[in-house]
Amino acid sequence: MAAIQKRKNTYLISVSGGYDTNGRQIRHTMTYKPEPNMTAKQIEKEVQRQAVLFEEQCAKGLVMNGKVKLADFAEEWFKHKKNELRPKTYARYKTMMPRINAALGHMRIDRIQPQHLLSFYENLAEGGIRQDTKYKCTLDLKKYLKKNKLSRAELSRRAGIAPSSIAPVIQGGNCTLATAQKIAKGLNMPMQDIFTPVDISKPLSSKTVLHHHRLLSSIFNTAVEWGALLSNPCDRTKPPRVEKKEPKYLDEIQAATLLDLLENEDTEYRTMIRLLLFTGLRRGELLGLEWSDVNFENSTLQVCRSSLYLPDKGIFEDETKNETSNRIIKLSQSAIADLRAYKVWQTELRLKMGDRWVNTNRLFTTAEGQPLHPDRLTSWFSKFVKAHSDVLPPISIHSLRHTNATLQIAGGVPLTTVAKRLGHADTVTTSKIYAHAIKSADEAAAETLENLLTPSKNRNTG
Repeated sequence: MAAIQKRKNTYLISVSGGYDTNGRQIRHTMTYKPEPNMTAKQIEKEVQRQAVLFEEQCAKGLVMNGKVKLADFAEEWFKHKKNELRPKTYARYKTMMPRINAALGHMRIDRIQPQHLLSFYENLAEGGIRQDTKYKCTLDLKKYLKKNKLSRAELSRRAGIAPSSIAPVIQGGNCTLATAQKIAKGLNMPMQDIFTPVDISKPLSSKTVLHHHRLLSSIFNTAVEWGALLSNPCDRTKPPRVEKKEPKYLDEIQAATLLDLLENEDTEYRTMIRLLLFTGLRRGELLGLEWSDVNFENSTLQVCRSSLYLPDKGIFEDETKNETSNRIIKLSQSAIADLRAYKVWQTELRLKMGDRWVNTNRLFTTAEGQPLHPDRLTSWFSKFVKAHSDVLPPISIHSLRHTNATLQIAGGVPLTTVAKRLGHADTVTTSKIYAHAIKSADEAAAETLENLLTPSKNRNTG
């Protein structure tokens, strides 16, 4: 309940806001000054009304004061933003908070100045600051489980984590410290004996530092909206400069080599990689495809969902990255032929599995029909590229999207069409990412004009 304290010509109204991380009570206050010529009865009635309104605002989290520490304010901010942010974005922001709290969390938000932020950004850019160090299993977990007759399901039960979290580790992928500790506990082995940290001294990228700046800016903007701050200190801070990196992609010859090498691979992975190359889909968009999205008659593909993974959610379905990512794209004859052949293959697998098959209607699944873990595809492709490092450059699964776009631009496809097929909001995004390809296409156009016009000029002067 609001407390009212009369001063000379004003009234101080205070409301309890719970307790901070140190157990100290938080109090929100406001000052009410009656209008001139109001009677004592009118003033008493209005003060009570203002107290009720202020208490309601505090209960809804609409009132904060600048005396609150950043760590406490951020905690309240996450509560209000949980349903607004995309799951992946919310989870990524959460991973940034330990670094932010370690450096700034103890400070009152009204005392955080641009110089504090700049010092924090500089510290992030130094080596040894990482708190998201990944761990790699030095034990051949697949062989160990087979030798000890231990199923993945049993290890999952012992470790207390989902089988989908164990699968990438078995495939040779990296995992978080928490996952490594749980797996080691499930195997009853010291973690340091079977896991080793990866890139522990590697500094955070400039892009990651910029993400911290954007999160802080969003938090401070909310503080301004809630009346806890007069201005956002991030607005007076020059954000970290992100070094522009040219996307990795395959040229026309390398792409053809990739397609040739895929002929010797399993049907499922061969189809996925070829489809990524032919369509430029994001990994999540590919794994979110359902058979109802494929129109064999019109040779089109509808992209309207993503299949993602988070440790605390497992594999889940989400919307596409943005509104323009919901799109229908035309498929080439090769892509349609791949999907027809793959559907026959999957039907045979489904009949073979019988009652064990779970019908999710997804194109790409596990052997039992369940949604495929995104990291499983990434891990397979990484091993595939390393196995053919003599003819393929070190690329990632996302490089196939870059390859698709680059080859389209080099082939003379209008930028508006490229942007639409990729699901970009506008051509500005496309032109920024693929400036290298646009420049090459422009040079090729100049050479073409030179070849076409020079003979004509020579004939006229001859």
